[in-house]
Amino acid sequence: MSHSWVRAVEAAIEKKAERPVVLDLRELGSITDYFIVCHGRNTRQVQAIADRIEEVLKSAGVPPNHIEGYDAAEWILMDFVDFVVHVFLEETRNYYSLEKLWSDAPRLDPAAPAGIPGPGPAGNPASDTRPIL
Repeated sequence: MSHSWVRAVEAAIEKKAERPVVLDLRELGSITDYFIVCHGRNTRQVQAIADRIEEVLKSAGVPPNHIEGYDAAEWILMDFVDFVVHVFLEETRNYYSLEKLWSDAPRLDPAAPAGIPGPGPAGNPASDTRPIL
């Protein structure tokens, strides 16, 4: 399950998830290793993103431990123990701004093999706190 989060990101991108971000929480003493954050443009898309992530990971033998917020689909939280996926509506993502809240967490490039840190401003992967507009 070491890089199942990569499959989760790929599944989200398949459903046109916007601005996927992977935050590496391993050095921060968090209860999980990674946060995956993305958003959809409407509740139907948010649910479709979550459905695809669940489908892909279940077929790989990695079912979610817990899912919250599916019916309202403003913020779906999918707990896979080693990583947590947050699928937001864009407005909700902007409001809660998890990337700012966890700004000290290095960002991983979901497109890079094994999650190589991605580029942020001035080459600092943890400092990309641009608004999600």
